[in-house]
Amino acid sequence: MHRYRLWVNALLLCLLWAALWSLPLWAQATTGTPAFDLAAAIAGAEPGSTILVPPGIHNGPLQIDRPLILEGQGGAMIDGGGIGDVITVNAANVTVRGLTIRNSGNSLDREHAGISGLAPNLTVENNRLENVLFGIYLKNAPNSIVRNNVVLSQDLDIARRGDGIRAWYSDHPTIEDNHVIGSRDVVIWFSSHGMVRRNTVEEGRYGLHFMFSDDQVIAENTLADNSVGIYIMYGRDLAMHNNLLLDNRGPSGYGIGLKDADNVLAEDNYIVSNRAGIYVDGSPREPNATVIFRRNVLAYNEIGVTMLPLVKRNLFTENIFQENSEQVAVSGNGDLIANDWATEERGNYWSDYTGFDADGDEIGDLPYQSESLYEDLLQKYPELRLFQLSPASSALDLAARAFPIFQPRPKLADPHPLMSPPPVALASAPTATLSDPATGSYLWIASALVLIALAILFAGVHSRRIAL
Repeated sequence: MHRYRLWVNALLLCLLWAALWSLPLWAQATTGTPAFDLAAAIAGAEPGSTILVPPGIHNGPLQIDRPLILEGQGGAMIDGGGIGDVITVNAANVTVRGLTIRNSGNSLDREHAGISGLAPNLTVENNRLENVLFGIYLKNAPNSIVRNNVVLSQDLDIARRGDGIRAWYSDHPTIEDNHVIGSRDVVIWFSSHGMVRRNTVEEGRYGLHFMFSDDQVIAENTLADNSVGIYIMYGRDLAMHNNLLLDNRGPSGYGIGLKDADNVLAEDNYIVSNRAGIYVDGSPREPNATVIFRRNVLAYNEIGVTMLPLVKRNLFTENIFQENSEQVAVSGNGDLIANDWATEERGNYWSDYTGFDADGDEIGDLPYQSESLYEDLLQKYPELRLFQLSPASSALDLAARAFPIFQPRPKLADPHPLMSPPPVALASAPTATLSDPATGSYLWIASALVLIALAILFAGVHSRRIAL
């Protein structure tokens, strides 16, 4: 009996301690409004100060009109209540970090966002945005940083969604280590000198969408399960390297798309299982500009590269064309002879190359030529794609080889095909990892259980000593 009372008393004391300690959190959960008045704290803050936002649900919308740091403690949430922007930043040199920001308005016309930045030098980092139309929206906010955020869009038809991250007339943006799921696009428009790296964008329309934005570095991103991975329009001096573009399908289905872009370098990218790995339209645009594709892996796409027939001055070298259903396609009537498929006597690796290497220099002794009667007919009659990889398509090409009169003109010729794939580097693309926003609010459960276990253990040991 004595041992039983010790156990019960220890358990009751621990439960009483846990209940008293958690009363403020229970009050927050039931009322939705903590005692801390966040709007008043912002209004009364000295410029340059730091506001620590305690755990719990704090009501928005909020306006930040002075330079400060708004930093959430574990489980701190800002809830916009479905009205307008959840947080609007009107002052330069503001940092917003460590918060869960949720429930913006849903008006596309008014571009309601989780965070709307309207001034320079904004830093948005380590936040989780939930049920927001636009996620993080930079408007005339140059030199801003968007880092290590998770953005979850509102559950709407894709045409009704906002962009997960948008930079608009905001030069020198740094957008890195973010994870965007189910938004429309991540957009960089009219914003030059950008660094976009180590982001993961999935289940959207355009993973990364650049328009009229020059001097961009696009590196180590993962773009998966979108309609388009990376699309660049009307820009110049852009470098894409070490990106993974995977399973981008849909109405467009491009891994990388270029439209009137100049001086583009794409190298060491993995472009796998897209409808079309690379799409080129009007690029380069200027007579003295170039587009270079070097050491990219184009594998298991329906089409490796598709280009408009008037495209010129694209250089492809040391790329791996591995088992694409169609290695290269011309979107219309014509060929691609005005483009280069080798440089310095090094071309590309083609998995369907049937030549030989008699001198052992790892360069094919015969050119690789892309010529297929079936593919030629496919350009005129797209419905024939139904028979791709079937015996019918193989029979057509066999007949064309047997009767040269039917042999189509080659779409391209690689004069120096590689006999083995060249090495291609791919850096990993880590994603933003944030715990569940409720985790901080319920840490008391774990601590209470630990104390209970210790108390029971102590009671058991003490009772054994008494028995002895």
